[in-house]
Amino acid sequence: MSKLGDLGAKLYRGEVGYDFVGKRFLWYGVSILITITAIVALAVQGLNMGIEFKGGAVFTTPKTALSVAKVTEAAEEASGHDAIVQELGTGGMRIQISGLDTDAATEVKKELATDLKVTEADINADLVGPSWGEQIANKAWTGLGVFMVLVVIYLAIAFEWRMAVAALIALIHDLTITVGVYALVGFEVTPGTVIGLLTILGYSLYDTVVVFDGLKEGSKDITKQTRYTFSEIANRSINGTLVRSINTTVVALLPVAALLFIGGGFLGAGMLNDISLSLFVGLAAGAYSSIFIATPLVVDLKEREPAMKALKKRVLAKRASAEAKGESADDVHGSDDEPQVVSQGRQPGRRR
Repeated sequence: MSKLGDLGAKLYRGEVGYDFVGKRFLWYGVSILITITAIVALAVQGLNMGIEFKGGAVFTTPKTALSVAKVTEAAEEASGHDAIVQELGTGGMRIQISGLDTDAATEVKKELATDLKVTEADINADLVGPSWGEQIANKAWTGLGVFMVLVVIYLAIAFEWRMAVAALIALIHDLTITVGVYALVGFEVTPGTVIGLLTILGYSLYDTVVVFDGLKEGSKDITKQTRYTFSEIANRSINGTLVRSINTTVVALLPVAALLFIGGGFLGAGMLNDISLSLFVGLAAGAYSSIFIATPLVVDLKEREPAMKALKKRVLAKRASAEAKGESADDVHGSDDEPQVVSQGRQPGRRR
């Protein structure tokens, strides 16, 4: 067995573990700091909205000997606006300029033909109205709202309302961080970005539900025993699915990283950046929130209940009594007169 597999087995059996829940206020602080940074970036720099949302023109030219930098300079001089130029596989250029109407686009097309030394008929010009982007944005907001409502309803029925609230906060956390990164790096926001943002919600929710499923199983009849507090069972649930979550996230991040860093960076396929950045940041943030945010939040909400408070007092009292008698923790946890309630991180649908 590999070292990672051996570690996963030990975490699954509860032989080793990290106290995620006990250090939750540290993770809360880290998340609050990152979230504040994202909000400040949005407020100060804002989002670089693509042409689909602002309106403008897209010019496609035939093969030219000019470099991207030269074409960019020519396009900006002709239009008086910032231009985004991408080299196509055919050797031609895709020139994107926001804020142009029909008359302005016609003039820019003429000047580009002169600068690039091609005929005006060889340059294809497409106008994009801002109303189309507004429709896309409105549909995205509608889809996001419906998704959030359905998630809360499902989790409240399948688990309980505390888990639904925690998952909702984790999803908002992931979206805020992802959008904030777009503001910080200045990548263009396009319909592809919107698709990426909606896609990461499913990934984020998946890991969270896996941990919640293990927690639900492990905490069944929890008040009938005095071995573990709710927070300890929650922590064992996280540890039991930790390696699985890491493996799932790494496998999902590898192709996205290839799109972002190789396709968008080295190969210059800038159109890949709009969706790959949202997926990359969102997947990483989703894995983080499912471990460090969602389950600890459930613990905070759950341990406010009188029954959980009473359980914690009984568990601590029993341990104090055992310690006074000189018994070890293994003696206390290993007694056979109480039901076993340790979460094993059960995967949904797995047979026992």
